[in-house]
Amino acid sequence: MNQRTLALIAVSIATLIYGLNYTIAKEVMPFYVKPFGFILIRVLGAATIFWILGLFIKSEKIDKSDYKTILLASFFGIGVNMLSFFKGLSLTTPISASVMMVTSPIMVLIFSSILIRKAIGKQRIIGVIIGLIGTIILITYGNSSDSNATNSNWGNFLVFINAASYGLYLVISKNLTAKYHPITLVKWLYLLGLLVTVPFGYSELMEVNWHQMPTNIYWNISFVVVFTSCVTYLFNLYGLSKLKPTTVSVFIYLQPVIATIFALIVGSDSLNLIKIGATLLIFSGVYLVTRQVENSVK
Repeated sequence: MNQRTLALIAVSIATLIYGLNYTIAKEVMPFYVKPFGFILIRVLGAATIFWILGLFIKSEKIDKSDYKTILLASFFGIGVNMLSFFKGLSLTTPISASVMMVTSPIMVLIFSSILIRKAIGKQRIIGVIIGLIGTIILITYGNSSDSNATNSNWGNFLVFINAASYGLYLVISKNLTAKYHPITLVKWLYLLGLLVTVPFGYSELMEVNWHQMPTNIYWNISFVVVFTSCVTYLFNLYGLSKLKPTTVSVFIYLQPVIATIFALIVGSDSLNLIKIGATLLIFSGVYLVTRQVENSVK
């Protein structure tokens, strides 16, 4: 088996994990662990794992001038990103949340234009508008009859904030990823992320009744910490080292497909015309944005 095939398998597994994560994490929240408490568990667990992994690579010193950028990247990439995602997911449904995440490429384009003055062509502008229209429709009218969706509108909006903060994180951290070893960078991101998540998650973590928690919920929490936070990152890094970034980015479009199929199988969500229509608009917008990017590279 050649390295390209292995890389495609690694990225496929990472995408599968992300797709399953929506329903698996949703089963934990908010009945067993409230969302902010769950994020504190996730960040603390991932930080511990990556700092242990850091012992097996060559030690790198972080330049003093980069700490501010790393803190900013951690604030948006770990703090705002994860807190808004899990809080939003606890209020909405897996399918809506997974569709909202696909808006990340659109947000990357917007923030790149604002922060690094990257030009936006007409086709990209049309794509951004179409994608944002789909997003607004899903946020405003994407209510669900599912009993687990206590406030779909607010939940969808928070997941959109998560996608926007992740897009901003990607723009902020671009130079850092080229300068430092991935594990060195991510261990600092998670460690500094604790500064943001502890004030929000501490009280909710203290409320967790560990003794009355079913075994399957323990497995769900472990899945999120080990697989969603760590394995996906390492597998995607391997994929990026062997494949073109555009090839890896295509896999983000599979996440809603996997999330939808899994959610429908286990009965944690349902489809309606609003979700389908909004999804088509979002995908169309992202297609126009990414297609323009690919054409400009040629």
